[in-house]
This record gives sequence, C-alpha cells and structure tokens, in this order.
Amino acid sequence: MIIRTERALIGVIHLPPLPGSPRHHLPVQAIVDRSVQEARMLESAGFDAVILENLGDAPFFSDRVPPATVACMTLVGEALRLSTRLAVGVNCLRNDAIAALGIAAACGASFIRVNVLTGVVAADQGLIQGRADEVLRHRKLLGLKTAILADVFVKHAVTLHATDLAAAARDTARRGLADGLIVTGPATGVETSAEDVRRVRQAVPERPVFVGSGVTSQTVAGYLDVAAGVIVGSALKPGGDLDLPVDPDLAHAFVRAARAQT
Repeated sequence: MIIRTERALIGVIHLPPLPGSPRHHLPVQAIVDRSVQEARMLESAGFDAVILENLGDAPFFSDRVPPATVACMTLVGEALRLSTRLAVGVNCLRNDAIAALGIAAACGASFIRVNVLTGVVAADQGLIQGRADEVLRHRKLLGLKTAILADVFVKHAVTLHATDLAAAARDTARRGLADGLIVTGPATGVETSAEDVRRVRQAVPERPVFVGSGVTSQTVAGYLDVAAGVIVGSALKPGGDLDLPVDPDLAHAFVRAARAQT
C-alpha cells in the first residue's frame, strides 16, 4: 500500500456540482480554489490523506461519467497534490473506477475508492455491476501503483450477489484483488458497525480495512482500535451539511480525538 494503513485519517473533499451536472453554478477555478483551501485545512489539522468525491453531481451516472467530470476532477487533484503533502485519492461517483484511474494517472493520486468492484448492487441509479476485470487490467495497462480501496456492502445500495459480509469481503479482496476494503453504515453519515469491521478483518486479515461512514470525534478512537483508518466527511461540516466546506475547528477537534491515545 502507498498510503498510511495504521490509524489513518482520510478527509473527504466533497466537490460542488461540476460542469454539466444539473446543479452546476460555480466557475471551475472557484471549485479548485475551494478544494485547495479545504485540503490545506485538513493538512494543518493533521490528516494523512484526502479523497475527492464529485458528490455535488447528483443524480449520479451508474458507471461512466462525462469527460468534463474527468477533466475537472483532474484539475482539482493536481492542485491538491501540488499545494499539500497529503496523499490524494479519487472516488468518481457513482462507480466509474476507469475514470478514477485516469484521473489518478494524470494528477498522481495515490489511491482510488471503488464503490462496487465485484458483484452487483441495486441502488438509486439502478443495477450497478462490479467490473474488477476491467479495472485491474486498466491499472496494469496504465502502469500505475495506485491502490484500489473497495467497498464491501456499499452504502446507499442493497447487495444482490451475496448475503454474507465475510464472504463478500473475501471475494472483493481475493478475486477482485482490492488492495484495501471499506466498511460503512447504510448511508452517508450513518454509523458503521464495529462488529462488521471486525468480521471483515477476520475474514481478510491480509488487507487493511477502513471505516467509511458515520465516524465522529466521539467514536473515532474506538474505530481506530479495530480498523486501519477512517474516511470522514460529514463530521467535518457544520451540522453535518455536506454542501458546506470543511470547518477547521471541527477538523482539529477530530484529529485531537483520534490521536489522543497514540
């Protein structure tokens, strides 16, 4: 792995609506500037990495996103890599891992998140099918060392191909070849079951497992006792409002809570 996998803190940069999406309103440079400002806040607070998400682009395409999305996310990723020392990740919603790898190749991102790498889920976008065969071959074709972090029983979806969390984790890691696994609650901001994290760790002890939703300053220390790291977004926003930028006070408080026992 080329990102920290011991008590790692990964902050989410929720991008405003990008060009072409229904709610787009900001100039591209304003989006870049806001993202850089948020990343610098997270770096100052003590985070290890950031991950870009095109959250403002809802309703999401189920897999392939338009070229404008790829171009804008690449601009932001490059700006973050040049203006901070943080590891940078990419999540191209809802499930365009091929685009995420292209963005990573262009901007030097360290990792991508893939919501559905293996199997099939039913989500608000309809049926989403994992394409591990394409994704892993595309990474090889591009000659990348970019880590692939994949969700197991991804949030905002119902998994159709498996009912057992541990079995799904093993398939994602050993057949889908994910470098790391992500466990979440059922929706953004909803608490992740610590027992689910333990089950995935026991099922796939050779892979780092990250908590991907519902982590707060009150719960982060406990999660870091059972997981390799956490991915946090809504807890860093005033009132948990995903449309608002990162609050520096909340970011610093989160890191203090996470590092209190180290």
